Amino acid sequence: MQKQIFVNLPVLDLPRSMEFFKALGFAFNPQFTNEQAGCLVVEEGSIYVMLVTEPFFKGFIPAHEQADAGKVKEVLTCISLESRAAVDEMLGKAVAAGGREYRPADDYGWMYARSFTDLDSHVWEIMYGDASQAPATPDAPAAQA
Repeated sequence: MQKQIFVNLPVLDLPRSMEFFKALGFAFNPQFTNEQAGCLVVEEGSIYVMLVTEPFFKGFIPAHEQADAGKVKEVLTCISLESRAAVDEMLGKAVAAGGREYRPADDYGWMYARSFTDLDSHVWEIMYGDASQAPATPDAPAAQA
C-alpha cells in the first residue's frame, strides 16, 4: 500500500473553511467528510489535509493546549504547483476568498514561492521550482531573478 499523509488543522467554521479551499480549486473526499471534519484532497491517493473542528481536534491532543494560529506558528504547509503563473493564480484566489498574503514573494530564479494565511491563520506556501536549475550544493547562493 502506498503511504499517505493526512495533515490535521483545527478550524473555527468548517463549512466556511471548506468553501475557502473550494474557491482555490481543491476538492473534498466525501468518504472522510462530515460535520466534524472535511478531507481536503491535495493529491488524490496520497496527500490530504483534514480540516477539523476545534472541539474534535482537541480530542486528538487531550494532554496539550491547542495553539492559536493567529499568535504562534507551528507548521508551514507548502504545496508545489506546476508553474509560476499557477502560484500567482492561487494566491489571487486565496486573497479573493478572504485569505491574506502572508509575506512578499521569494524569487530565486529556479524557485518561486508565495504564501498566504487561510481563514484560521494557518500559513500555506505555494511554490514552483525547476530542480534542474537549482544550485549544485545547498551552500551555493541561489540565483536572484
